[in-house]
Amino acid sequence: MSSAAPIGIFDSGMGGLSVAREIRALLPAESLLYLADTAYCPYGGRPLEEIRARTLAVGQFLVDRGAKALIVACNSASGAALEALRAHAPVPVIGMEPAVKPAAECTRNGRVGVMATAATLHADRFDRLMENFARHVQVVAQACPGLVELVERGEVTGEEAARALQPILEPLRSASVDTVVLGCTHFPFLKSAIAEVLGPDVVLIDSGAAVARQTKRILLDGGVLRESGAGEIRIFTTGDEKTVALVAARLWGEPVPVERAEFQSAGEAYASSVQRFSCGGDPSAGRER
Repeated sequence: MSSAAPIGIFDSGMGGLSVAREIRALLPAESLLYLADTAYCPYGGRPLEEIRARTLAVGQFLVDRGAKALIVACNSASGAALEALRAHAPVPVIGMEPAVKPAAECTRNGRVGVMATAATLHADRFDRLMENFARHVQVVAQACPGLVELVERGEVTGEEAARALQPILEPLRSASVDTVVLGCTHFPFLKSAIAEVLGPDVVLIDSGAAVARQTKRILLDGGVLRESGAGEIRIFTTGDEKTVALVAARLWGEPVPVERAEFQSAGEAYASSVQRFSCGGDPSAGRER
């Protein structure tokens, strides 16, 4: 595959642009294909099988458009479907996980908060993170209903953001955590608002920069890292293009054209994507190296 091929990135909505932003900063020559599965956003409250179906369908969409790697820029999708996507995709797949390990290493008082969706907190991958890296610290896991939708509307600062965050962050304040993991790719866009509530002494950690570094390593190892030129970004959505374009411009920092993406129903998408991925090459190619 050519180094000029784009990197495919997807999320249930616009939160994955926080990861795309880190990749653009580290790898400015790379072109990006971003898909927001807005019609199904948020993934966090959906059944695991539905999330798996959407993940495979979106992955297939991006592979069909020439993606040389797939980044699952969604903690809920990574927790529910990363292994399934790696088993079927013909390109490397990079997933997200809450930054529990660096938070456990960073904390000064041994108290760590984790902000995430219910799907992420209930996933086996999160249980393994806790077992492997957080046995020596106190972890306050906080589901955050409503925050994804807040970012999807582009309301990342101001009074509405503050009102939404106050009750969600109160358990973390009461527990005196000094480090908080932003365990959803939407939440870095709320970083300033979260910091205002928690105060300047609380360290906020997310996985975006680490995923960008991992992406660079995998592309370099595969001989497909693009190191010159100016990369572009194309955004697709399963939702309303005009609405998504307005939010994307606010979150990305400049206007970006948004194109419509059509998908099958979740069940049909799952069966179709498994069949098509299985016919597309060596399944082992999709495993993260």
